[in-house]
Amino acid sequence: MSDEADFSAEQSGACAPARLLRADGDGGGPQGDPRASCPRSQEAERLIRLTERRDYLAANGGRRAAMPGFVLQARDRGDGDVAMRIGITVSKKVGNAVVRNRMKRRFRALARAVLPQHGLPGHDHVLIGRAGGIERPHADLVRELEKALRKVARP
Repeated sequence: MSDEADFSAEQSGACAPARLLRADGDGGGPQGDPRASCPRSQEAERLIRLTERRDYLAANGGRRAAMPGFVLQARDRGDGDVAMRIGITVSKKVGNAVVRNRMKRRFRALARAVLPQHGLPGHDHVLIGRAGGIERPHADLVRELEKALRKVARP
């Protein structure tokens, strides 16, 4: 007789994945998610997703830094709120829907990894995908985003 039948199939200690919040504070996940969320830093909780066209247009008037895989636009909102907001856009020139969605998933992971430590508080950040960003290694994208953030932070 095997003791394996008595073990639960669920992983113990599994954490809910980190999510980017929408501008209205909604995480976009199902309500009443039974998984316990992991404790996260205050900065990670303050990364909010841009959802309105006017926010993207306003960010277009801010500072920009072009990198091989993307263009970063950053604009100080000047509203006194230290929350960092992120918007991601990839045009049809880059590829079909599968390619664009893959690129947006990579950019969301990149934003979760880099912005809490290196992002500009109180700013809107917009990542615009370029054709060269699809095949770039994640480590290169991280270095480029950190470099772009330093560039737009300069006075």
